[in-house]
Amino acid sequence: MDVFYQQLINGLSLGGIYALIALGYTMVYGIIELINFAHGDVYTLGTFFSLAILTGLGVSGEVHGLALVGVVLVTMLAAMLLCGITGVLIERLAYRRLRNAPRLAPLITAIGMSFILENVMQLWKGPSPISFPAVIPNPSFQAGGVEIAAKQILVIVLAIVMMVALQLFIRNTKMGKAMRATAQDRDAAQLMGININTTIAMTFLIGSALAGAAGFVSGVYYGTTWFFNGFEAGLKAFTAAVLGGIGNVAGAMLGGFLIGLVEAFATQYIPQGAQWTNVVVFSVLVLVLVFRPSGLLGEAVPEKV
Repeated sequence: MDVFYQQLINGLSLGGIYALIALGYTMVYGIIELINFAHGDVYTLGTFFSLAILTGLGVSGEVHGLALVGVVLVTMLAAMLLCGITGVLIERLAYRRLRNAPRLAPLITAIGMSFILENVMQLWKGPSPISFPAVIPNPSFQAGGVEIAAKQILVIVLAIVMMVALQLFIRNTKMGKAMRATAQDRDAAQLMGININTTIAMTFLIGSALAGAAGFVSGVYYGTTWFFNGFEAGLKAFTAAVLGGIGNVAGAMLGGFLIGLVEAFATQYIPQGAQWTNVVVFSVLVLVLVFRPSGLLGEAVPEKV
């Protein structure tokens, strides 16, 4: 049972990263029904931004005390802001003019933006994986035979806090209500005085900022980054969003944690499991889509016209 509980912790911490990325997918799709395939690369860009900020601050190793709090807050908030601005620019330059185009056009554009971001990052930091400074001390705690690392707790807690904050923002703020109205009926929302362009731009800003937070946490958690990381992480986060019910914030979080758990348990209990995790993850997605196409927490709604 100790092995089971250890993989449970590992899966939840891995799922927390997927969940943070999945929130951006589900927000954008809920508003404009666009699968933003560049979102996974925005997450990787968050890791690159975080690395550049830490380098600028002169941080190359562990930081302790109040300095640690300051470094973490400054780095993560700056990475979130830069990724948010990147998301707004992507929406403004690549997607806005295609809102009323056939759905294939923005889909191809999203794939093109993904390639552009990947090549920009490759030119910036090179084609090889690069190390990320171990900023946060990582003491371990023993609970029976289970070892829980401080970084794992950080990932899980941050993912839950971000989800709760996002839910409160969407439910209780004027902009959140504008987002919900735009998601339900864009034309009617515009007739009621809602600025559609501002609302959609804010959606990209928040979703990309969450990807930036995931990028920082991922760099701290894994201790390395690579310009191509966003491809696989983005696919799994998109899978998490679909699994939980795309367009549903709580569903994105649930899907992210479930994908992390499936990956961790597959690695542990399937022979040569590390080579089969992707097969298991996407097999679960296929089964869910066959038996519940709207996802675990999604609702079947008529297609917008």
